[in-house]
Amino acid sequence: MHQVSSSGCRCCFYLKVNYMHFEKPSRFVLVCALLHLCDLTMVAHAETTGEEQASAHVQFTYNWQYHPAYRATYSGPNSIMAASEKMYTLSMTGFFGFRPWQGGELYFNPEVAQGVPFSTNLVGLGGFTNGEITRAGGTNPVPYRQRFFLRQTWNQGGESERVESGLNNQMAGWVDNNRFVLTLGNFSTLDVFDPNSYAKDARTQFMNWGNWTYAAYDYAADARGFGWGFAGEWYQDEWVVRFGRMTGPRRPNELPVDWAIGKHYGDQIEIEHEHSLGGHPGKVRVLGWRNRAVTASFADALAWLNAHPGAYAGPDALFAVRNSEKIKYGLGVNVEQEINQNTGFFLRAMQADGRTETYAFTEVDGSLSTGMLVKGNAWGKPDDCIGVSLLQNTLSADRRNFLAAGGTSYFLGDGKLSYRPEKIFEGYYSFGLTKTTWLTADYQQIQNPAYNADRGPMQVYALRLHAEL
Repeated sequence: MHQVSSSGCRCCFYLKVNYMHFEKPSRFVLVCALLHLCDLTMVAHAETTGEEQASAHVQFTYNWQYHPAYRATYSGPNSIMAASEKMYTLSMTGFFGFRPWQGGELYFNPEVAQGVPFSTNLVGLGGFTNGEITRAGGTNPVPYRQRFFLRQTWNQGGESERVESGLNNQMAGWVDNNRFVLTLGNFSTLDVFDPNSYAKDARTQFMNWGNWTYAAYDYAADARGFGWGFAGEWYQDEWVVRFGRMTGPRRPNELPVDWAIGKHYGDQIEIEHEHSLGGHPGKVRVLGWRNRAVTASFADALAWLNAHPGAYAGPDALFAVRNSEKIKYGLGVNVEQEINQNTGFFLRAMQADGRTETYAFTEVDGSLSTGMLVKGNAWGKPDDCIGVSLLQNTLSADRRNFLAAGGTSYFLGDGKLSYRPEKIFEGYYSFGLTKTTWLTADYQQIQNPAYNADRGPMQVYALRLHAEL
């Protein structure tokens, strides 16, 4: 059995340090109660050869960011503020799971989140600087159901592989190397697709959106990044095939779910191959996706602008031509490679067709990100790590012509556009304060924010505190 830990009180200490952000003390008490519930839950274990029958974990993440004033020749309705400003996010998530039957796992993740982005609204970038900001909705903490799903595993032989319990909705146990896994319910597409050991988790690794998945991956989800649907995974020796369908929003980048999953949806298929180079493991993944939804074509929106000279050039143009189902698709490659015991390399590259407005993620039509992560074992700090990355985001000709004409889309709109690819450097150092608590210092430099050579470069400094039980 796990021992009941006093670390829940340590998390509550972190909450009290940030009590100033909780405008309603009753919600603060609710959050503390959630943490203590996790702390008092006894997790059932069998022996090492057995299975965990139930699990309870909790995470806390506070991310504070600041950008100094930067050069901006002009600004529009969706420009990120050129004057210096601050932002923050705070999230607390419970991860509860149990096994209702052999091979079955049921998970529930309640979450409380709050925060305020730069410029009050989430605008003015393709590669946003904080992966938690999609779940933050203001200065009051908001509780909601993040995930509620069933996972069923059918083992099909081969060697057995040990999986450990953690905050990835996984209970300790054994699975066959050859198996089929079905996930069904309310979860994120990224829970199943596009894994990467070195660039995946915005709470513990890189913060920029283009580092925890492909920035050009317009995966179906609500405004918080979650949806309803299914995903299948077939594991066969060194190969994995994944496929799935998820719900999207009723209107692009909004919270209400479009339940017509047979008519409007996001489909994806991914093939993964595991290999070894010089005795070091690596993986290559190829991901293809296809969305079908009622969205606006940028060519139609530009024609509308040209037909209405002097009209408001904001999202009215997109609203006016958002009247029929459109297809959007993309293809990407994801590589991870261990270089030595302490160092890993990653690369993601994706191209989307870019003819229609963004459905559920950010405004990027072509994305490239690459970098390295080094574990602190190399300098005697096993709980520390350092990461560096380079990113480039691009727009399709249709999207940039619309923006150059003064159009405004969901995240972008400087009034006009001197187009250049958006280029981003990110580097971070994560300090292991304890075995379950990390403080991360992060720096990002953004050339041509929102693809505009008339703005930037923009510097972003961040501190992140993360704890987990």
